[in-house]
Amino acid sequence: MTSTVPTAMTLTAEGSALQAVFLDMDGTLVDTEGFWWDAEREAFAALGHVLDESWRDIVVGGPMTRSAGFLIEATGADITLAELTVLLNDRFEARISRGVPLMPGAARLLGELAAHKVPTALVSASHRRIIDKIVHSLGPSHFALTVAGDEVPRTKPHPDPYLFAARGLDADPARCAVVEDTATGVAAAEAAGCRVVAVPSVAPIAAAEGRVVVDSLEAVDLAFLRTLITRVN
Repeated sequence: MTSTVPTAMTLTAEGSALQAVFLDMDGTLVDTEGFWWDAEREAFAALGHVLDESWRDIVVGGPMTRSAGFLIEATGADITLAELTVLLNDRFEARISRGVPLMPGAARLLGELAAHKVPTALVSASHRRIIDKIVHSLGPSHFALTVAGDEVPRTKPHPDPYLFAARGLDADPARCAVVEDTATGVAAAEAAGCRVVAVPSVAPIAAAEGRVVVDSLEAVDLAFLRTLITRVN
């Protein structure tokens, strides 16, 4: 799968100021943040190291290079960044091959956005090989565009992935709503100028100007996302 925009998908959010919706993947649409931590623990256990549970909040939501690099430095493990990246992706892919659990409210929200023809992009720090497998489970037709962490010059917490998504859908970032579950993802979306709904999965996220925090994706629907944009336009 490539990051392309189907010609049939147009900016038709039914006259709303909302032009597009960008969704994070791990921990937002699919309950897989724990899968990554399990893969990391297993990989380092095989190398003779035990990961400190407190490190989970540090590595969650970030790019693979940052998370893997931190864990190598913290443990002193004898493995290169490139080797560990492949190992973690392999272990994670093996886990999702047995099924991908959706977050509560994810299927409903995706269906609602599709029914109203709201351009929707999946924006993740995960690599393309992982995204394609999960998108297959979610339904490729739900997304006009998918952006992988290994396809942009800088991934989250930098704004590049969300700016790329906005350009791909010919949308103004300020008129795009983003749903994220980590502080890293929130920082990326806000740096891009998007309006953010935070649904914390592992670590808490504080409310802030231009940001709304909710307990569950079940609290998020199209009407709610539209209010985020009309408040600032």
